[in-house]
Amino acid sequence: MFDRLNKSGKTVGTPEFLVVGLGNPDKKYTLTRHNSGFLCVDELAEKHGFKINKLKFKALIADTVINSHRVIVMKPQTYMNLSGEAVREAVNFYKIPPENVIVIFDDISLDVGKLRIKRKGSDGGHNGIKSIVSCISSNNFPRIKLGVGKKPHPEYDLAAWVLSEFKKDEAKPLKEAIDNACDALLLMLDGKIDEAMNKFNS
Repeated sequence: MFDRLNKSGKTVGTPEFLVVGLGNPDKKYTLTRHNSGFLCVDELAEKHGFKINKLKFKALIADTVINSHRVIVMKPQTYMNLSGEAVREAVNFYKIPPENVIVIFDDISLDVGKLRIKRKGSDGGHNGIKSIVSCISSNNFPRIKLGVGKKPHPEYDLAAWVLSEFKKDEAKPLKEAIDNACDALLLMLDGKIDEAMNKFNS
């Protein structure tokens, strides 16, 4: 059953999906590589005319309708390594199955501008994903990985790299990848994850 807005503009029915953008809440992290998930859901909100500003489940959330689906869009406020706590609270409250939890996050194995969609998988060493897998006892959730580029050299500190800001010449490819991720998400909400992977995977 598709959920939609009623005449008063409020969502009705039970949320079908939880869309989670990962990042860190402090303003100093806003434009860092690790905050790609936050940047993506902020762009999603801009495109679809909603605000992610309600504090609930240890997160900022929006309860909205996208493509006729009622969706909870979330930015965990727990800091990256505890992201799963916020996801678990929302999943338990709304009884959303793992396969309807879509997580958007940074990936250092992909160049800036690239993205990769997966139906499920391991945490790949990403602490935010590791926390979600642990907290909901499942890795059976789709994800959209946004490329943030490899470390400049192997000895470069990983934390320092993901907490560094994007460079000016990376702004355009990053924007393109975020736009593509938003388009891919629409297909995923409609159950067309294979089409999204075929169209957008790098």
